[in-house]
Amino acid sequence: MEWLYLVIGIAVLFVAAVVGLVTSRGRRTPPAAPPVDRSTGTTDVVAPPEEGGSHPHGTDVLEPPLVEPPLVEAPVEAPVREKPEGTKSRLVRLRERLAGSQGGFGRGLLALLSRERLDEDTWESIEDLLLTADIGVAPTQQVVDNLRTRLRVDGAEAGDPRGVLRDELITLVDPTMDRRLQVSGADGKPGVVLVVGVNGAGKTTTVGKIARILVAEDRTVTLGAADTFRAAAVEQLATWGERVGVEVVRGPEGTDPASVAFEAVKQGVVAGVDTVIIDTAGRLQNKQGLMDELGKVKRVIEKQAVVTEVLLVLDATTGQNGLIQARVFRDVVDVTGIVLTKLDGSAKGGIVVAVQRELGVPVKLVGLGEGPDDLAPFDAAAFVDALLG
Repeated sequence: MEWLYLVIGIAVLFVAAVVGLVTSRGRRTPPAAPPVDRSTGTTDVVAPPEEGGSHPHGTDVLEPPLVEPPLVEAPVEAPVREKPEGTKSRLVRLRERLAGSQGGFGRGLLALLSRERLDEDTWESIEDLLLTADIGVAPTQQVVDNLRTRLRVDGAEAGDPRGVLRDELITLVDPTMDRRLQVSGADGKPGVVLVVGVNGAGKTTTVGKIARILVAEDRTVTLGAADTFRAAAVEQLATWGERVGVEVVRGPEGTDPASVAFEAVKQGVVAGVDTVIIDTAGRLQNKQGLMDELGKVKRVIEKQAVVTEVLLVLDATTGQNGLIQARVFRDVVDVTGIVLTKLDGSAKGGIVVAVQRELGVPVKLVGLGEGPDDLAPFDAAAFVDALLG
């Protein structure tokens, strides 16, 4: 029996040895804690291994999280400032365009006056042609009477019919009127130009084009967006300001127009600019409240600087209706000059004569197109020459 106990003992020892071996292999030695700096109490951080190398302690190292670089916004490009045309080139181009659009009127008159026999029917046709050009009844009668006298009574001494007609039309347009824009102030203050008119006449566009003319003459300008009832008008004026590099003073939509005009002039005075141009909201001549507000705008402005020019913008295509508008604006804000827009093929050139006679103030600027430089000073002789072709 002893040998049986011996075999069982050996088997028990063998099983115990195998279990001990498996247990020892399942255990791992925990990694050593990093050394502590006793002077500061902080833990030293082991540097990560170089790429492709192994950690000096043989332990796995977590890579630091990737940090995305900060977003860098692309630089905003400054708006490209345009260089406006000079006055001379502007006038040449406008004369050519006016001659092309209004030449039919002059050619018709010359054809009638060049007939061998100027009978009553011919004179009636001449009168009708002048009336359809919106010259007006009284000026038309004056021109016809003078032409009859010079061409019928004086006969050959009167000279070429074209020359006679040219003289009479220039006299009618009145070359003696002072057509200079009053854009300079006194006592170191800027000149202030107030631009008024009804809706759709082209006031905001005219303000931008006047700014271009002044910038082309090396003058400094500030614009005031006092048409606060139309957000589109404010944005349009801001665009004009960017194109020629002038400051535009604006306020929130619905702001009191007088306050915006006041602030624009104030900033112009502080900045020492040459001219401040104020764009106003379109007024209906039969709305007394709106017209009174326009008078308020002018009074508020003059608390800081004198309004040196009040320009009434008229759409030349409105004809005699433009005269009704002109009378009302004259009474409210004392108009000093007229800007005739859209004086193209659809307009009647005679409105120049009619509006000057109605207001007693000169047409100072004319516009013939949508281009940024399609606005030029009015010249009586050049205008008549363009009419005659």
